[in-house]
Amino acid sequence: MTRWLVTGAGGMLGQDLTALLRASDADVIALARAELDVTDEAAVAAAVREVRPDVVANCAAWTAVDDAESHEAEAMAVNGQGAAHLAAACAKAGAQLVQMSTDYVFGGTGTQPYPEDYPAAPRSAYGRTKLAGERAARELLPDASYVVRTAWLYGAHGPNFVRTMIRLEASRDTIDVVNDQQGQPTWTCDVARQIMQLVQAAARPGVYHVSSTGWTTWMGLARAVFALLDADPCRVLPTSTSELGRPAPRPAYSVLSHAKWASAGLAPLPDWECSLRQAFPSIASAAGREPVGHPTA
Repeated sequence: MTRWLVTGAGGMLGQDLTALLRASDADVIALARAELDVTDEAAVAAAVREVRPDVVANCAAWTAVDDAESHEAEAMAVNGQGAAHLAAACAKAGAQLVQMSTDYVFGGTGTQPYPEDYPAAPRSAYGRTKLAGERAARELLPDASYVVRTAWLYGAHGPNFVRTMIRLEASRDTIDVVNDQQGQPTWTCDVARQIMQLVQAAARPGVYHVSSTGWTTWMGLARAVFALLDADPCRVLPTSTSELGRPAPRPAYSVLSHAKWASAGLAPLPDWECSLRQAFPSIASAAGREPVGHPTA
């Protein structure tokens, strides 16, 4: 039986991955931030030595994109150095590492889906720190690490865009949502399944993109959420990224290619609308709402 160590297990993806592994009767040790701070090199080494995992899935991350602009050193300690600590411990223990990463490692100015080997060019502190984590994993564990890039995550646990739209639909007549960023809304349960399958298939180590197929804008996603709540999607009004004035630059184009999955003998994730329909009952229930209807295109 494969023994897994999940770090950042209290987060949105960490909770779903832990639940999926346990439902699959895997041997799982799940450590939230309070139980393992990945910035503590000695603590990381001790945890890996004690658990003796076959696979470490690093879901620990600094995800506050805007805050990272003014706290890049702190974000780097988690996203970059934390990944390096885990990679070094895995190398010593003979374990595999699944390092989570993001679409923000790209410049966001493309017009075609980014393949896994497209040159990274992060424009934000968050993107730079996540790229540092990628490089640490691949350099320290070239034959035993997977870098899993994902994007626009949502799920039943913790704050995310879908839950925010559910809350705002009940409290506002209209909401303004950006319509000049293109990406792939991705359900954390889908990502968890793909991580497990990637390891089980003994796929070649390297970089993989794990995001839903198809694409939309944030406004398109918000309108889909409203439709599932049987609310008028036209209550979601378009605005621009520049009008929001956020500290961190946002990628205008974050669509990822999934061509590499064929080399692993695995299919990519479903279309984003299909996954949203499947995910919505649990997310709406967690937010205290009853889902109805279907998302619009």
